[in-house]
Amino acid sequence: MKTLFATLLIALVPGLALAQAQSTPAKPKATKSAAAKPAAKKAPAKTAKAEPTSSRVQLKSAANQVSTGLIAAREALTPVELEIAQRVHVGRIACELGTTVSIAADPEAPGHFHVDGKGFKYHMSPVATTTGAVRLEDHKAGAVWLQIANKSMLMDQKRGQRLADECMSPEQLLVAEAIKKAPPTSLLDPAPAK
Repeated sequence: MKTLFATLLIALVPGLALAQAQSTPAKPKATKSAAAKPAAKKAPAKTAKAEPTSSRVQLKSAANQVSTGLIAAREALTPVELEIAQRVHVGRIACELGTTVSIAADPEAPGHFHVDGKGFKYHMSPVATTTGAVRLEDHKAGAVWLQIANKSMLMDQKRGQRLADECMSPEQLLVAEAIKKAPPTSLLDPAPAK
């Protein structure tokens, strides 16, 4: 993501400088005939704020368009991330020690989620993993929501602590009960004879 931002910035800066250079009007040279003309009666000076030059307006407009494009590009999700977002359990999820976490889809940003609870509130987006676990992150706050088949947890990576652990949605509770009734075989157990 940082390289994408740097590449966009490197590509756009020369164009912005060129646009500013082209829009700066050349100052007309004073001629003798202009100086020889009698000065016209001057109008009273206005106290209004001076308008910025057109090059400044154009530069500010271009900068706003670039930043808006970068924000939209940052918030746009890949098809893989959108598929991950579909697997996120939403609603009020009970965790250990009486803690609850509320997860709601963001209606303004498809694939993003509002995750909040007592003392925290995050805006998270999905991140692809190699394990298949659902992972949501709030990059600014450093928060991570991890969801596997039978439980979820919320971590604050900046402080290095878990904010909520052993969180289970109704679907995860069913999986956890099934695991208790028929535990999976351990990799360390000997293989059954054929």
